[in-house]
Order: sequence, then structure tokens, then C-alpha cells
Amino acid sequence: MDNGLVALAAAVVGVAGTLLATALSQRMLARVQADQFERQQRAAHAQWLREREVAELDLRRDCYIAAGAAYRRYRISLMTFLWLVRDDEVTPAERAALEEARSGHHAAFAEAQMIASGEVLGELDRLMDVLARIYSRVLRLGSQDPAVSFEDVHAELLGLRDHWDAVRTAMRTGLGADPAPRVGAPRADADAVGTGPAGV
Repeated sequence: MDNGLVALAAAVVGVAGTLLATALSQRMLARVQADQFERQQRAAHAQWLREREVAELDLRRDCYIAAGAAYRRYRISLMTFLWLVRDDEVTPAERAALEEARSGHHAAFAEAQMIASGEVLGELDRLMDVLARIYSRVLRLGSQDPAVSFEDVHAELLGLRDHWDAVRTAMRTGLGADPAPRVGAPRADADAVGTGPAGV
């Protein structure tokens, strides 16, 4: 009798152990699978963040390039128009060309202001204020306003280099590039008052 009970107890323990081992094995497997899924999710999220960061940097870089090109075109148009005003050679076509460059510049800067870093945005706003003042003074010079002189407006246009250097440095820093060297002093052959609009 005692031997029968011992055998029965051993059988029960054996069956319970087998069932328990299976249950524990399934729980461990589920835990391992859950951990693997979580790691895969974290890796996928990290990859998504990296791809998003690269895409945002590409978009910002392209936008900054477009803003730089539009700025240079507008600055050259202002300089050219200034010389035409001085020589009393402004035509409707020349005025339209200036307005087209100004409109393109505003559009490019408006787009840049939507995605620019805070530092770049501040520099862009400062540059826009200076350009608006110069544009107004160029038009006043064209209306023969005695309070505005060609030499003063010309000097302001040349002084835009410092403002653009600040914008460009902020853009490059925001993109993770080394700041570019500052533009040197104006070249005598390009920016002397007597060279005319070709020397912009």
C-alpha cells in the first residue's frame, strides 16, 4: 500500500513537473519573443529618426542654397538698378527685372523661414530689414530725393557682405558644416564706384 502511494505520488509529481515545465517554457519563449519585438521596434524607431533627420537636413540644405542664390540675384539686381538710376537709364524692363528678382528673393526667404533654425531665422530677419531699407532708398534715389545719395546707397549694398556672412555662417553651423571663412575686403576692381553695374 505504501509502495502504491509512493508510486502514485511520484507519477503525479512527474506529470505536474512536465506540465509546469511546458508552461514555464512557453512563458519564457513568450518573454524572449516580446523582448526581441521590443528591440526590433526600438531599432526601427531609431532608424526612422535617423532617416527623418537626414531628410530634414537635406531639405534645409536645399532651401538654404535656394535662399543664397535668390539673395545674390536680388543684390546684383539692386546694384545694377542703382547704376541705371545714377545714369538716368532706367526702363520699364529694368524695373520689372528688379521686381522679379525681389519677388524671387522674398519667396525663397519665406520658404527658408519655415524650416530655418532659430539662429538662421534671426539672421534672415536682420538681412531682410537691411534689404528693405536699401530697396526703399534705391527707389527714393530714382525719384530724385535729395536726402539720398548714390554713394551712400552703394556703400550700403557693399556692406551687405557682412550681413550675408552672418547668415551663411549660421546656415553652415546649423547643417553641421564648419563655418566658412568671411568674405575679404571689397576688391578694388569689382566694387569701386567707377566700375559700373558690371562690377557687382
